[in-house]
Amino acid sequence: VNTLSKFIPNTVTTSSSATLCHPSSVIVAVVEGRGLARGEIGMSSINLNSPELVLSQFADTGTYAKVITKLHTLMPLEILMPDTASEKGQGTKLYNLITENFPSVAFTAIQRKYFNEKKGLEYIQQLCAAEFSTVVMEVQTKYYCLAAAASLLKYFEFIQNCVYAPKSLKVSFTGSEKTAMIDSVSARNLELVVNNRDHRSDHTLLGVLNYTKSPGGERRLRSNILEPPLDADTIKTRLDTIQELLQDEELFFGLKNAIAHFLDIDQLLSALVQLPKQDTVAVAEAKITHVIQLKHTLELVAPLKMVLKNAKTAMLKACCTSLEDNRFESILAQIKTVINDDTSYMKGSLNMRTQKCYAVRPNVSEFLDIARRAYTEVVDDISGLVDQLGEKYELPLRTSFSTARGFFIQLKLEGVVLPDGQLPGEFIKVTRQKNNYSFTTLDLMKMNDRCDEALKEIFHMSYVVVCRLLTGVYEQIHCLYKLSDAVSMLDMLLSLAHACTVSDYVRPEFTDTLAIKQGRHPILERITAQQAISNNSYISEGSNFVIITGPNMSGKSTYLKQVALCQIMAQIGSFVPAEYASFRIADQIFTRIGVDDDFETNSSTFMVEMKEVNTQWPYRHWDAFILAILILLLHCQVSYIIHNASDRSLIIIDELGRGTSAEEGVGICHSICEFLINLKAFTLFATHFLELCQLETLYPNVENQHMQVQHVCRGDSGKESVIYTYLLTRGYSEERNYGIRAAEMTSLPLSIIEEAKSMAAKVSKKLWAMHHSEPGMLRQRAVYRLATRLLQTARNSRLDPDSLRLYLKGLKRNYEAELKNAFTSMDTVE
Repeated sequence: VNTLSKFIPNTVTTSSSATLCHPSSVIVAVVEGRGLARGEIGMSSINLNSPELVLSQFADTGTYAKVITKLHTLMPLEILMPDTASEKGQGTKLYNLITENFPSVAFTAIQRKYFNEKKGLEYIQQLCAAEFSTVVMEVQTKYYCLAAAASLLKYFEFIQNCVYAPKSLKVSFTGSEKTAMIDSVSARNLELVVNNRDHRSDHTLLGVLNYTKSPGGERRLRSNILEPPLDADTIKTRLDTIQELLQDEELFFGLKNAIAHFLDIDQLLSALVQLPKQDTVAVAEAKITHVIQLKHTLELVAPLKMVLKNAKTAMLKACCTSLEDNRFESILAQIKTVINDDTSYMKGSLNMRTQKCYAVRPNVSEFLDIARRAYTEVVDDISGLVDQLGEKYELPLRTSFSTARGFFIQLKLEGVVLPDGQLPGEFIKVTRQKNNYSFTTLDLMKMNDRCDEALKEIFHMSYVVVCRLLTGVYEQIHCLYKLSDAVSMLDMLLSLAHACTVSDYVRPEFTDTLAIKQGRHPILERITAQQAISNNSYISEGSNFVIITGPNMSGKSTYLKQVALCQIMAQIGSFVPAEYASFRIADQIFTRIGVDDDFETNSSTFMVEMKEVNTQWPYRHWDAFILAILILLLHCQVSYIIHNASDRSLIIIDELGRGTSAEEGVGICHSICEFLINLKAFTLFATHFLELCQLETLYPNVENQHMQVQHVCRGDSGKESVIYTYLLTRGYSEERNYGIRAAEMTSLPLSIIEEAKSMAAKVSKKLWAMHHSEPGMLRQRAVYRLATRLLQTARNSRLDPDSLRLYLKGLKRNYEAELKNAFTSMDTVE
């Protein structure tokens, strides 16, 4: 404890129970450069249940945002930082960001001297498995991630009271250039892994796609959803694999069955390569269990390899090849020289206790054989005692076992009459659950003590034998990293294939165009359990900025999320809910979506606010303050998008500028739109500011679209009602005063509603009088669209010469029609 207190000068835990109940087991160390190196950040992380040290370093644009995004992906149990980052209450920018974004995560300040890059490199050289040794060359100049690794591994040694075996760790360096970045706000807006309304709900993208059978497969799926790959070949290989799985039922179900029997290989590996500093009975028992689990895992390799032997796609062949490593058979042979052939991993505490007791073969240790005979005699005596008690009291007693109580007696009261309605006084520690009694006796308790003593001897002597075995196994155990990688990848791809069988998904293509025919919202489709409304989407370099208008609750926000979710699904290698889909690989996905939109209840932000008006008017001051803070945060998100977006990004913006006056809102939106229009990023911009629709007349790459609605008169009353079609179509919304119609559904006074209609009519008249297209702009648009479509055809076309000739003739006809329209407009103006 004294040594630990020197190592950790002060520990700030924002939530005392966070460490106990947090589902994650990842510890992360973060360190930032000082002076001229400020903004250069190193990070290292290790999962207590997985023997992989992951190093990252950030030094380019958006460093702080990338660090926060990475931490959200890792879901850390604890975050380590130098004590200088928070000394004297003056926290650095990075420290403040981390503590604000992760209030329920334990934060630990470590003395700065333990963030030592030279020590970190020594650790990695000592612990990194030979198969991953190339990472040393990759990170030897990454000083800050090495410094983070040094503190993390030293801290791990103290909290776990153990060290990793030499040359046993998988060490990897991950750069943000290999995966698409989805910031934490966008991940939350899109409900990728957590449902915003109910954190326990599986109405998320992860919930829709997760049919995994192993913990490793689920972890890999979650990681891919939050960080989709960027490499087109990787994505195509995954799609090929899923297609083969869907076409070959025998392969699909064979792999499902094989994968389902695997344990958590990462957790097993982590336990195997950790060397405790103290040998206790608990340590000995755990190590014996791990060897049995290792034997069980290795015995599953051959059946899995057999299922994969006739696979045709590159990824399945690669997995099969990795399983043909001779080291699997070599390790299993070594284990079987010491462990009984019939020893296996079994569910049930008594079954597993028996397996551990008799795991080591007879005649390996004479003293172990003697201890086991003593244990067997005690167990036989316990069985005999229970039989005697049953005969004595004429009751159907049976022996049971639990880890907490040891051996105890159970009695089921079905057709059994107790003398005087009571159990005999000899039975003590009685518990009852419905018709089942559980109890013990003094003699049985003494026998349990003898049994425990015998087991301690057995575990101690078996541990000696097992440790001797593992010393030889450690040299080859690293092949299990290949097995873990193969099993988790297969499990994830099987899960994605399974999702295709539940709903009607299609294989996506990758071009320089986002084109979705009859696309559906994957989460909404799961919630409604019926065919969701489908829509077409088309974004290209020629029309990369789409403005979407429409009434409240018409489906704008749902559509925006639908496009982003389909993009992510395609980019992780999944099929997508559509009739046809083509995507451009996005390096970043940004969203700025309303804080209160809820597609599960079909409530827009405005309707949520109006419901609040209906129940509480005027707003309390605290509500107004919270609303102002939320508006500020949303504008900060837009600022983040502007500073970090690239020409390969996908940007989703919904109802920007609604938290200020109409004039200021239009001004802010207009300037931001013009900035984004000049990027080649694909942008979907939903708004209620119809003034922005004029951008289509100014820029040829802007296109107006809107959500259609229908107006129906109700019977005799003649009162008009609105039917939402949730269908997207070209052009701007012709709807007027739909905000006022929504307000009419509340209890606002009629006089206020009528005054609002009058003012809206005056403003609308001025607005639409200004909305027209210049003839010259129409000609420019026609030329621009023809040029971009010709470029797309040259890059992506796979048409045969005759079909290509027909397509080009069609482009020519469209171009001539647009030119004619421009000349007609010119004549009209003149």
